[in-house]
Amino acid sequence: MVFKHISTALIATALVITPVAASAGDGLVGGIIGGIIGGAIVNGANNNRRATTTRKSTQRKSTVSSGQREANREVQVALNYFGFPVGTPDGALGPKSRSAISQYQALLGFAPTGALNSWEQELLVQSYYRAQAGGPLTAQQVATDPRGTKGLLFTYRDEKLGVAAPGGQMASAAPQAGFAPAGPSAVAASVPQFGAPAASTLPSFMGQGAAQVSLASHCNKVSLVTNSNGGFVTQVTMKDPAFALSEQFCLARTYAIAQGEELVSKVSGFTPQQISQQCEGFGPVMQEHVSALSLKSREEVMQGVSGFVLSSGMAPAQLAGTAKICLGVGYVTDNMDVAIGSALILTTVGEAAYAELIGHHLASGIGAAQRLDLALPWFDHGYSAGSDGTVQVFAPGMADRASLIRLAAYSAAGRNLPGGTVPGAPIPAATLPSFGVPSATANP
Repeated sequence: MVFKHISTALIATALVITPVAASAGDGLVGGIIGGIIGGAIVNGANNNRRATTTRKSTQRKSTVSSGQREANREVQVALNYFGFPVGTPDGALGPKSRSAISQYQALLGFAPTGALNSWEQELLVQSYYRAQAGGPLTAQQVATDPRGTKGLLFTYRDEKLGVAAPGGQMASAAPQAGFAPAGPSAVAASVPQFGAPAASTLPSFMGQGAAQVSLASHCNKVSLVTNSNGGFVTQVTMKDPAFALSEQFCLARTYAIAQGEELVSKVSGFTPQQISQQCEGFGPVMQEHVSALSLKSREEVMQGVSGFVLSSGMAPAQLAGTAKICLGVGYVTDNMDVAIGSALILTTVGEAAYAELIGHHLASGIGAAQRLDLALPWFDHGYSAGSDGTVQVFAPGMADRASLIRLAAYSAAGRNLPGGTVPGAPIPAATLPSFGVPSATANP
């Protein structure tokens, strides 16, 4: 498990992180920041120890080119996503990566050599990017297939080979040169081993060409409109509740980025780029829970994340400190799995204000399916943290921000505010006061 390795990072982190006075806002334990930004921290500590005994070995230049290392990192990211954990993608295919490759090969009926040929690598990497582009459709396919994300590999492999062509006929296309399945008809034989029908039997009309909306691009457009309007929408001036939500979403994103950068500045011994690479590991680790957002209630999602937090063996405050760093990284890099996964952890460990972000993702359809019905409970959860007199996490200077977001969310969903009328609905004429005023021409 990824977190089994990540948890050991705390020991190394205590050696390489500069102690900082912890504050209530930081949510840090003993001044240690980024407690579970793991793999590279552990590797860095191990490298330092090796350097004291075998300095010559650390001075050798790597024989792997930067291009090959990036290709290897893509392979590792894809392996993590499809459930073959390799740890932090670092571009070095060590024993753990080769073991994961063997598992991937064996699952699909390829020879489990631990080394990818060009066809196997292309299938793996292209499948990952196709799954990412599928957005909500991918999440639905994963949720309905008992094999989870691994089921996608069978679907994409069969389509690539022409095994499940329309009409049930075998396609004439042959695999590329270098493809070597393990034994005669090993690929075709591997499909019937599962009781459920292959996921390729499900029709798909939009998944392959779909592209996730960039939150950074969305916020750039929102900022232009806000500037042209002369400022943010208020409860009084709100005409388009969806745009009001977008403004507040992008504002919260800005604060999250600033908070993350402030915490990163307190981490010594590692560059922001190295920390960013470590935070990418949140994506594969939290992918299951991020996908559940589009299908399950707030309570069910938080219950799943709670199990994940407990199994990590980490103190909630240490998880929160790291999640705040990775939340900012996720928004800077436009990696919604990292951002949403971090917000889920923060909400689950008791920092309810971050539930607002999850509501925004569901309301906008960015990083999750557009589900206003599922978004409202998250907004309500965040509202409880912003309306009780405590200091707000995002835009603390906007006194009515929590009420504005709640009003906009319920208005966009066409729902009644709890205990009130439909937001923005006209006041019925019968409720307007009417007083008899004597006519000016009436006799005194």
